Amino acid sequence: MAADVGRFGRLGEVRACWCPQEIRPIIPKQQVREYIYAYAAVAPELGQMTALVLPYANTKMMNLFLKQVSEDFREYLIIMQVDKAAWHRSKGLKIPENIRLLTQSSYSPELMPVEHLWSDLRENYFHNRIFKSISQVADELYQGLVNLASNPERLRSITYFPHLRISFLNAT
Repeated sequence: MAADVGRFGRLGEVRACWCPQEIRPIIPKQQVREYIYAYAAVAPELGQMTALVLPYANTKMMNLFLKQVSEDFREYLIIMQVDKAAWHRSKGLKIPENIRLLTQSSYSPELMPVEHLWSDLRENYFHNRIFKSISQVADELYQGLVNLASNPERLRSITYFPHLRISFLNAT
């Protein structure tokens, strides 16, 4: 599995959009700095994921998330790829019995499949939009995560990186 945390909020992000030639589109942008955090773990081969939307990115929230992943995948021994965020290495981190964390190299987001989830969510649910409240952001984030989780083929296609494809050889 691979797991990561994405930050979503009311700070608008302007992206390219289509409009007729010679017309400048008017795109809304806001400067409110209010955020929530999506924690997601994907099992690309299975086309499954677990996600939680939580108010902070810290050790306490990571503990809640790991507990949820452990329960959702209780029949598996999980080797989970994570980045080197402080809450992934904290002494207060409580790692469930069926999870082993494997940290990836520093400054290498291209190795993290979950980064593609964040890109997909931002592109399809958040660009060029203004939200009146953080609860509207949360609602949109929930909808995007539910849509991704309910489409195993799409989830597999954007997260099944070659380094996660493990094959077992019978040595004789």
